[in-house]
Amino acid sequence: MTNQDLIRSFEIDAVPEASFHHADHVRLAFAYLSEFPVLHALEKFASALKRFASARGKTQLYNETITCAYFFLIHERMARCQGANWEEFAYKNPDLLIWKDGILTRYYRESTLKTDLARNIFVLPDKCLGE
Repeated sequence: MTNQDLIRSFEIDAVPEASFHHADHVRLAFAYLSEFPVLHALEKFASALKRFASARGKTQLYNETITCAYFFLIHERMARCQGANWEEFAYKNPDLLIWKDGILTRYYRESTLKTDLARNIFVLPDKCLGE
């Protein structure tokens, strides 16, 4: 599936909830970042995720901090892997595809990510590396 096809499929709500897991979020962010300038891509990605959650009555699952943190990590890694397609990118960045005890544990306390503040706005990392 091309980046455009994936984005279109997600935006028309043709992706079943049961088949949309963390790695699929990363793949979708990669698609948006491949097609649009970073801030426009983030706006479109976040709006699409909110619509997806809302359509399923699960608005509480959307977390602005997690969305933005992963999005900018993906963006940085894409810059380091210039020109990589999704398969190459995923192969070179397996740590981004892990949800439980994933990369955000290096930057955030779990308690911070569970706050209403983190769900509603982007909160800067509160954990020092190597802590």
